[in-house]
This record gives sequence, structure tokens and C-alpha cells, in this order.
Amino acid sequence: MPVLYDRLLKLKEMFKSKFASIPKFYVRAPGRVNIIGEHIDYCGYSVLPMAVEQDMLIAVEPVKTHTLQLANTNPLYPDFSTSANNVQIDKTKLLWHNYFLCGFKGIQEHFGLNNLPGMNCLVDGTIPPSSGLSSSSALVCCAGLVTLTVLGMQLSKVELAEICTKSERYIGTEGGGMDQSISFLAEEGTAKLIEFGPLRATDVKLPSGAVFVIANSCVEMNKAATSHFNIRVMECRLAAKLLAKYKSLQWDTVLQLEEVQAKLGVSLEEMLLVTEDGLHPEPYTPEEICRNLGISLEELRTQILSPNTQDVLIFKLYQRAKHVYSEAARVLQFKKICEEAPDNTVQLLGELMNQSHASCRDMYECSCPELDQLVDICRKFGAQGSRLTGAGWGGCTVSIVPADELSNFLANVHEAYYQKSDRSSVLEKQSLFATKPGGGALVFLEA
Repeated sequence: MPVLYDRLLKLKEMFKSKFASIPKFYVRAPGRVNIIGEHIDYCGYSVLPMAVEQDMLIAVEPVKTHTLQLANTNPLYPDFSTSANNVQIDKTKLLWHNYFLCGFKGIQEHFGLNNLPGMNCLVDGTIPPSSGLSSSSALVCCAGLVTLTVLGMQLSKVELAEICTKSERYIGTEGGGMDQSISFLAEEGTAKLIEFGPLRATDVKLPSGAVFVIANSCVEMNKAATSHFNIRVMECRLAAKLLAKYKSLQWDTVLQLEEVQAKLGVSLEEMLLVTEDGLHPEPYTPEEICRNLGISLEELRTQILSPNTQDVLIFKLYQRAKHVYSEAARVLQFKKICEEAPDNTVQLLGELMNQSHASCRDMYECSCPELDQLVDICRKFGAQGSRLTGAGWGGCTVSIVPADELSNFLANVHEAYYQKSDRSSVLEKQSLFATKPGGGALVFLEA
């Protein structure tokens, strides 16, 4: 915590010079690394993340006016001010302050408030942006907790996580809730199995003989800026509907692949067989989907697809469903191995992480050449397992490395991936580091 204390003091000084006053409190919300369970939270399945020490920190002063004044310690992010009672979020412009406004608006709408107080806020972030470590969700969560604190209201961590998950959709991201849940529910020293419907978190004790290392590919991917992410959400939704129809279930109310499994009452392994029988590997056209479901193209576009996926010409339903059902099974196997702790725990967990990356790369197609290269380098230099983490298409990898090999691993990966390219200019601290499970969101009062 000494580093955090120093940051708070520095932030206080910067706040004083910016707003000519002193903050009343500070809010911290961490980023996260997802160890296993990629792209399955929005399909209704459990995931296994942990919070990282990198975070969003906001210094706050409530004010009598009804103006929100937002500033950032990073000069790349310009100041912004707006009326607290007329918050507009423009999905077409990916501006940093919109993520703050998502959290603010989520709390405002939850309580149905109209006459909100203003505030001066100075934001400081240590999570590399667009790295797959959830900088955007951490800012949404931080802003939600800031707003709640200014209003003097109370909510449980679970309620906050659910509100912030919904409110991040104002920016156009159809996420599933993992990022917001771990930001609030994380506890130091343990990873969490996050389950949905209802939202709950269970401790997962990671093996003591290994460390998890995050390596940034230095390829940025902003999931709200691209339709890749939302196309995958829709492909999973369409796969769920076609599988439900194939099994003579009421398909029109089905939104998630997990619902099909629950309604059929079968195992994940059996769902893989149902997918083999019920879907074909060739891509589906919108017309074929409509024929299968007995609906018109207009109904498909307006009732099922999200606005930014209405012009997509092909959907890979078989591949996406195969990834989701196999990845959901890997999460449960990972947790079971951690609990049983056999002698070869690290090797077994590494194998699951490697399988996860192969599925993300081949079936979900959310990797990129740089991530694949980085995963290969990490495995070559001693990682028992390595995989992309976060949405993919760039961002970071996470690797499980035997603790006694850590320093050699870091040196070799640094030389092979960062020094042999122009990536060495990137802040090394933010690019390659070992991490351990950190705590969740907090409020600090100014003494």
C-alpha cells in the first residue's frame, strides 16, 4: 500500500492545482486479468478472473453547482464538463469521459434521481488502455462508486457490479459482467469463480508454486470501437436460438447458450455433441438463419441483432458454440484442479490454458499474429501454459510460470518479444510483469 499512499498524496497535490481546493474522498477500482473463461460470461457461464494491482483512482470533491468537471492526470485525455442533470453519452465518439458518464448515469437511473449535485473529479489510471486488462470497466465501476458516495446512498457490491455492467452498454459494449464483478468482488490473495444468474463469487486458491505473468502484445484493441466483439455476442445468441429450435425448445426467448444447456438438463460435454449434430461448420447467411427460425430478415435485424451487427453477411455459429461449451468446461476443470491440488497442478492448469488459447485462436477467432507469437515465446521460455486474456484481437497474454523460473522467464521474454522489435520503447513495467490477486474497489476518505 505504500505506493498507493504516495499516489494519493500526489493526486491530492494535482487536484489542488487543478481545482484550487482539496478532495473530500478518493475511490479506487482495480483492473483484472481473466485466467480462464474467455468470451463466455455473456453466454451465461462462469469465469475465473483475479484483480490486478493496476487500477483507476479518482479524487473527488462534491460541489454546490450541478456541474460535473472531469480531468485526467494523463495529458492525452482532455478535460470535460457537463451538467449533472443532462448527461449525454455519444456512442459514436470513444472519449475517455464517456466511461465515467456510464457509471454516473447507471447510479442516477437506478435511483431515479433528477436533481443531482455536481462534483470535481481528477482521474489517475495505471491500467494500460486497450490492453485487455479492463481499464474501461474499472473507470465505469470507479465512477459508479464515486456517484454513490457523493449521493450518500448504499448498495451491495453485487448490486453495484450489476448496475455498472448494464450501464457500460450505454457506450455500445454488449459485455457479460465479469469485469465489473471482479472489480467490486475481488479479495486480496485469491482468484474468484464468478457465476451469473444470480451473481456470486467463490474463492479459488491458486497454486503457491507458480506465478501468473501478464505480457502486453502492444497491439491495442478497444472493444467498443470495433464490431468484432458485438458480432461474437450475436453469433452466440443466434447459435443458442438455432440449437434451441433444433431441440424443439421455445427458441424465441432464448438469449444465451447456457439457457439451452439448462433447459435440456445435460452436461457441457453433451452440449458439444448437440452442437455437432445441430449446427454445420460452414458459415450461416442471414437468409439461412431466417429460414431455420421461420422469421423475416426484417425481424432478424430489428428483434435479434444489435444495431452495429445488422449488416453482417456471415455468422460462424458452430465454431462459436464449440468454443463456449468447451471453454465453460475448462473453467470448471481449472477450479477442480486448484481444489484438489495434485502434485502436477501447475502442469495441468497450464494445459487447460493452452487449450483455451487454441480455442480462442481457431474457433472464436479473437487472437492476432502478435498474441500468437507472444504465447509461443512465453511457452518456449518456461510457461507451463499461456493464453490471450481479455477480449483479444490485441492486448495481453497471461502465463502460468513456475515460481523458481520467474526471473529467467521475464528476462528471456523481454529480450525475445520486446527488445527484438520497436516495442522496447513501451513502458516495460506496463508490458511484462508478474501479478498476484489484489483487492476490490474501495473508498478512502480524506483525513
